[in-house]
This record gives sequence, structure tokens and C-alpha cells, in this order.
Amino acid sequence: MDPSESGRDGEDEDKLREVIDALEEEVEVEDRSDGGEVEGEGEGEGEGEGEGEGEGEGEDEESSMNLIKSMTEKLATEPVKVRVHDIEIKGNVKTKDSVFEAQLKELREVTTMQELLQESVRANSRLRALGIFDKCVITLDAGPEELPGTANVIVEVEEVKRPFSGDLGVFSKPETKAWTVEGTVKYKNLVGFAETLDATGCYGLDSTSELSAGVIYPRFKGLPASLATRLTLLTQDWQRFSSYRERLAGVSVGLVGDDQHDISYNLTWRDLKDPSRSASKSVRRQLGHSLLSAVKYTYKRDERDSVFRPRRGIAFISTTQIAGLGPDSRLLRFARQEVELRLAIPLGFANAAVNLGVAGGVILPWGPGYKTKPTPISDRFFMGGHSSLLGELKGPSSLLGFRTRGVGPNELRRPTVAQTDKGDGEVDAAPKRDTLGGDLAVSGFADFSFDLPLRFLKDYGIHAHSFICAGNLIPLTGENTSQWSLRNFLSNFRVSSGAGIVIPTKLFRLEVNYCFLLRHQENDRIKRGVQISLNSPQ
Repeated sequence: MDPSESGRDGEDEDKLREVIDALEEEVEVEDRSDGGEVEGEGEGEGEGEGEGEGEGEGEDEESSMNLIKSMTEKLATEPVKVRVHDIEIKGNVKTKDSVFEAQLKELREVTTMQELLQESVRANSRLRALGIFDKCVITLDAGPEELPGTANVIVEVEEVKRPFSGDLGVFSKPETKAWTVEGTVKYKNLVGFAETLDATGCYGLDSTSELSAGVIYPRFKGLPASLATRLTLLTQDWQRFSSYRERLAGVSVGLVGDDQHDISYNLTWRDLKDPSRSASKSVRRQLGHSLLSAVKYTYKRDERDSVFRPRRGIAFISTTQIAGLGPDSRLLRFARQEVELRLAIPLGFANAAVNLGVAGGVILPWGPGYKTKPTPISDRFFMGGHSSLLGELKGPSSLLGFRTRGVGPNELRRPTVAQTDKGDGEVDAAPKRDTLGGDLAVSGFADFSFDLPLRFLKDYGIHAHSFICAGNLIPLTGENTSQWSLRNFLSNFRVSSGAGIVIPTKLFRLEVNYCFLLRHQENDRIKRGVQISLNSPQ
């Protein structure tokens, strides 16, 4: 071994041991100061000894603080080489060792004391995020004397006493005027792999219902991602807007990254029905059974300072879906791409900020006959509704001032038996139309938010905002598709503006807005005046 390297290792070990000894000495000083009592408050020798001990303790404490200060300066100015010799786990009863290895493996890769301290904080956060420990403490200690420049990591945990939890609530969806009862039951760490088992049920008065169960394994096989599997039974009723009811039964398997990535495979059996027998011709062609076999990848990055009221930062999301993987002729075959970009800019007065957003999406069929084959109506883009412009990244869908699925291509429904039996003197109301959605969708908005002058409103985060938003969507495939042109697409944009009051809470963002329609098309479903918008965190 090179003598210079040997000397450097000795210096690093001395620095490491000085830091650890100083920390231990500081702990002892704190223990003495907290629990120490001066004995012999009376007269004579005992009193003199007490004073002498107090002075000695004060000097020891001062010297310890000086040593801590000098060691802190060393850590801040120069690297102290160290490697982890051993990781010791204490307190785990049910949790497997592989869980700790997956969460703590970065600790074994550190090369300096600074990296060890930083990574210990991150590892502690990851362990706590599992939700299976009531207590988690990471302690650093010096390694064996015969192994210079090493440290031991001691992890003390206390597993949760109640690994199960449940939620039950009643929720309202203003855009569809529907109420739902939703419940969830979770059980964590059943077999010791930090897994989360959950079952969810949802029942809506609008005949919407959902039953699902899933399992999530964090950092599966040491990967920086969690394995998520889920079984789902879902019924959705879109008869009010597009004359069909949808029933889904499927399974999904995916890897959910700790940071920005999410990839999954979905196999879903789908059945579309028309109970009212009034669907338009385009919707009737979509009815029946189909099979969806698709891979979906999502990249998401959100650096905004808040979800409910962003005042600074940028957010971006991209979702790519390829459907039709398999030889079955009943498979739905299409490619779908969706992107969205948000930007929050602070203005420097009244806590004001401008939020800008733009989103776009396209879906195209592939395979034999793709030029005339329509895309599945359930996977197309729809626009309109009362959801907030801010908060959740949801693609080109929000457009205030229009009702749910109130924008885009539409078609007359066929008359029912009751309508055809009417006499000559009876007058029909405005004929109903089915919203068909679009294959190409683009939307954008600008939102200006600011504090109100009243102090009690500021204390609760209640503020005002004004906005303008625009969007449009068109079909690109199918037999009756008109010739597409950029000029027609831009000239048919819907535009609305408005202002309102925003009430943020811990669970949702509530907006009461007054909307003005600046541009709309003949058969759009519009909603002038006051609108109530809800937005939940992502």
C-alpha cells in the first residue's frame, strides 16, 4: 500500500472518530444538563463542592460545544472519507429483511461522511413513507477499530400496532349532478413485504358503480419502483351525454416509479350498451363487446410550490398508450398521446401569480383499414365540465362555461317509440344529441390569482381569481369525417372567461365562478352564469 494513502486513511479515520466522539460527548452533556441536580445546597464543604462541580460541568460543556463547532466546520469544508461496514436492524418483528435492504441499499454506496448523513435522512424518509412503522430512528456509529474509515448504521423501528385502516364518505360531482358513496379498506404489511392490500367500492345514484382490489409492493426486487396490480369491475353511465352505458372488467400490472415514471399493462373486457334504444348512428356502431390490451407509459414532473394555489414553478406530464397488443381480431387497436404543460409566475404583490397552461392530445387507429376505422368512443377526448383549471394535470379536458361533454362533434339521437306516437298537435322539445368526442384536442388557459384585502380571508387562504380559457376538438378518422384544415380548427375554438372566489381546504379546492362565453358553436351545451368547481389533489 502507498504510505501516502495509508496516512490519508488514518487522517480520515481520526476525523470520523472525532466527529462521533464529539457527538457522543454532546449527548452526555445534554443528559447531564437535563437531569442533573446540584446536591448539598446547605452550608459547608458540600456547598463548595457543588459550586466546583458546576464550574467543571460548564467548562466541559463549553469545550464540547467548541469541538462540535470545529467538527461541523470540517464537515462543511472538506470531505471525510468513510464507507458503511454494517447495517443493523432492531425492532422488526414481521417485516422481512429484504424490505430494509431495498430501502437502505444506497447507504452502502456512500464514500464520504457528508453523503452518509444526507443519505441517512433520505433512507429515514423512505422507511417512514412505507406507512408500516410508528417509529423509525437511524443512528450512526464508528466501525470496528481494525477497519479504519468505516461506520455502522443502526436502524431502530417500531411496527404499527394497527396495520388496517378504512374510509367511508359521500361525495358530490357538480358537473354531472350525481352523488356517490365511496369506501376503502387497507391492510399493510400482511406477510411482511411492506405490501399494501386495499379494496375499494363506489356506488353512485346515477347507476355508476366500481369494485376494485389491488396490491402494491414498494421497491419491487430492489428496483426504484413499486409493483402495483389491480382487479377492477366498473360500470359507468353516459346516457345523458352520449346514450351509452359502459361496463368494464380488467386487470392491470405496472411499475410506479418513486419519482416521475409509471408504466403499466392493462387487459380489459369492455361492453357498451344502449338501454334507452335512442343512441345516434355513430354510437350504435360502437356498441357491443371489445377487448383492450394496452401498454401505458406516463412521465410526470411537478415542481410547483403548491397543488391548489401554484405561485411558482413548472409542471409537465406526458402519457403514451399503445393498444392492440395481441393476435385477437376483437382487440381495439389505437395509439394515444397526451401532453400538458403548466407554468406559475409570481408577480410580487398581493401574493398574486399568473398561471399559464396548454394541453393537447391525439388518438389514431392502426391496423387493417385504419383510414376508415373510427377510434373507440370511450378512449376519445371530451371537453367541458366544472372542474378547476388549476391543480390536477388532466390533459385537454377543462373548459369552464360548458357542461360536461358539452363541446365537440355531436349527432342527433334517433326518436324513441313514445316520440313517434305523438299527435299532430303536440310539439317536441329541442331534439337531443349525442356527444361523440374528438381524436384531436387542444386547450389552454391563463389564470390570475390574488389575495383579497380582508385579513380573515387571507388567514384561511381564501382568494380571488380571473381567467380565460379556450379549446377545441375534432375527429380525424371515420367514414363521415370532413376534410381537416388548420384554419377551420382554429376558427372553431370555444373561448370563455370569468372570475370567482377560491376556497382551498385540506381535501379539495372549491371555486365559485361567474363565466362569460366569448365564442361557442351552435350545438354546444353551454352553462352561463355561476358555476361551482371542485378539484382534488393528484
